[in-house]
Amino acid sequence: MATKTVEFNVGQGREMGLGGAGAASPIAPFDIPEPEVGTEQMLINIGPQHPATHGVLRLVCELDGETVTSVTPHIGYLHSSFEKLGEYRTWNQIVPLTDRMDYLAPLIYNCAYVMSVEKLMGIEVTERCKVVRVILMELDRIFGHLLWLGTTAIDVGAFTPFLYSFQQREKIYSLHEALTGARITTSATRVGGMMADLPEGWLEQLLEFLDNFPKTLAEVHHLLTGNQIHIGRTQGVGTISAAEAINYGFTGPNLRAAGVPYDVRKDRPYYDYETYDFDVPVGEHGDCYDRYLCRMEEMEQSVSIIRQAMARLPDGPINVDDPNVSLPSKTDAMSDMESMIHHFKLITDGIPAPEGDCYMAIEASKGELGMYVVAEEGGTKPVRWRVRPPSFVNLSVIPKLAEGHLLSDLIMINASLDIVLGEIDR
Repeated sequence: MATKTVEFNVGQGREMGLGGAGAASPIAPFDIPEPEVGTEQMLINIGPQHPATHGVLRLVCELDGETVTSVTPHIGYLHSSFEKLGEYRTWNQIVPLTDRMDYLAPLIYNCAYVMSVEKLMGIEVTERCKVVRVILMELDRIFGHLLWLGTTAIDVGAFTPFLYSFQQREKIYSLHEALTGARITTSATRVGGMMADLPEGWLEQLLEFLDNFPKTLAEVHHLLTGNQIHIGRTQGVGTISAAEAINYGFTGPNLRAAGVPYDVRKDRPYYDYETYDFDVPVGEHGDCYDRYLCRMEEMEQSVSIIRQAMARLPDGPINVDDPNVSLPSKTDAMSDMESMIHHFKLITDGIPAPEGDCYMAIEASKGELGMYVVAEEGGTKPVRWRVRPPSFVNLSVIPKLAEGHLLSDLIMINASLDIVLGEIDR
């Protein structure tokens, strides 16, 4: 046992009349044991039912005091077997499964899936359909980022930005409902087009949202961007270098916050994204704060893209003019025998596909989203449907980002990654 020597001198007290007459007489040194201070590693579970995990995610944390020494994410609590279910449904029947993967930005998944099927079948959608899908995907990029913004603000202790962001989300819910009849499970796309064209007054409602939304975004900037509490909780927390981010497979805002300017819309453009004027926000430090700034700027860029798409939205049909792909109008189906036959065959049998496989990747709100489909000759259902979800890859980096940080920092790191369990447990 370690010891230290301590000498006491009672002479001064004695001279003051506290210890009797006489000269000071020091007592002999003696040993006082020094306590052995140490800590034990503690294992705690966060989740799977916990608001800070942003879904049914379980984080098994090993702590040294309040310092995280290791984190093991456990998934599978929301397993829905979407990919397996897709093997027993026709191409169009799979669409409702896609908006339940990322239910925070469902229209992006609707579009990504049918784009892969159309690529497999060699279907070229109409120009109006392309522009409408761009509008919907960028609208849902804002939709997803707003939920991330509000819930992350709650995690950092700021309640007002949560109210502001969810107020704006409610307006997008109304746009969803006006277009599809549903607020979350949109199921808006079909192979070769859309379930319906834009309803009357929808673009005016969208324009009103675009006019007011930047003001709310500026207010949130005022509340959070320079807030010292927010800065203290996010700057230097969960840092990752550009090389490490690439090595781990980061995509989306998480990758760009580390300084890598990779965006599928720019590097492998689709739907004429190369003709739109927009910037790709890139961070410098790869921490939670840069991830916050990147998403804030991405919402502003999405507003710009939507305005450009609205300005170039052409007239014309929204579905391809092919009775073997698109359903006839209700009027034709009820008045023309041939149209009724096409309607019956498409609903009961589905769209036949050529033999082959196809992979299609787009830039979703959480990163690169890939859809891989395999078909046999004449098959009306996929032999295999495989999804490359960004959240699954992004979640795997938590052990690297959280090690050495405090437990409270782990909450911020998890929030900054913006995961959704629907696409992880698919």
